[in-house]
This record gives sequence, C-alpha cells and structure tokens, in this order.
Amino acid sequence: MLSVQVLCIGKLKEKYLVQGCQEYAKRLQSFCKLTVTELPETRLHDSVDAVLADEGQRLLAKLPAGGYHIALCVEGQTCSSPQLSQLLQKKALAGISQFTFVIGGSYGLHEQVKKACQMRLSVSPMTFPHQLFRLMLLEQIYRAFSIGANTKYHK
Repeated sequence: MLSVQVLCIGKLKEKYLVQGCQEYAKRLQSFCKLTVTELPETRLHDSVDAVLADEGQRLLAKLPAGGYHIALCVEGQTCSSPQLSQLLQKKALAGISQFTFVIGGSYGLHEQVKKACQMRLSVSPMTFPHQLFRLMLLEQIYRAFSIGANTKYHK
C-alpha cells in the first residue's frame, strides 16, 4: 500500500478544519496509509528569513529518505486533478511507494526545502490560509486516488 505523508508547519485551530481533515483522512484509508506530521510555527522575532530558515531546518529533518517529495508553493507548476492522479499513478508504477507533500507556514517554504523536493506544485495563483490549504490538499489527494480507481467521486 502506498504511504502519503503531509508534512506541515502549524496546528489546525478551527474545529471545522480539523473535522474536514479527519473526514478525508478516513476516506483515504482505502487508498493509502496517510500520516499528517505537524511542526510548530516559529514566531517572528528577528526576520522572515530567520523564520523560514528555522522552519526549513525542522522540515528537512522530518523528510523521509527516499520517496517522492512535493513542495507546495506559489511558484510551482499547476496541474489538474486528473494530472495529479496520473502523476501519482506513474510514480507508483515506477516503484515509488512513499509520497510527501510539504506545506510551509504563513511565510512559505525555505529554498532549501524546495530544493530537497522533486516537484514544486501550486494549486492556484491565489493565496490561501495554510491551515485551509491542508484541507484542500487532502481533498485533492483523495480525488486523485478516486480518479485512479475510477470511482464516481470526480465528475
């Protein structure tokens, strides 16, 4: 079974976001082993660069060896839901069984984290709160697996 990790900065605070993420985590159980790893946000004391560096070091320490790492960032490439499904299927057929999606904090991701990932993905040129984005990402991962399994979820 494939393993999917969502590695992110920050804890979910709003109950509706927690419930939404729990729902998609439950749905994903039939497709993959899902792990969500939350790391605490760094408070802004010195500079945004210092925050990015600190969060980046902690994210890099949690990136699993091997697998396929995807950095979620505004400058990444965009793809449709069917294209994401095809990407996951293609990589799985090539022998990759571990996927890690990396979500930064409110200031984004440090360049070193982006360089450690094989892909940079943007879901939109619009800006979303990173906590809301986690729910959106889990839904898209579920949709990608549903497309691959030819379920009726994706219309």
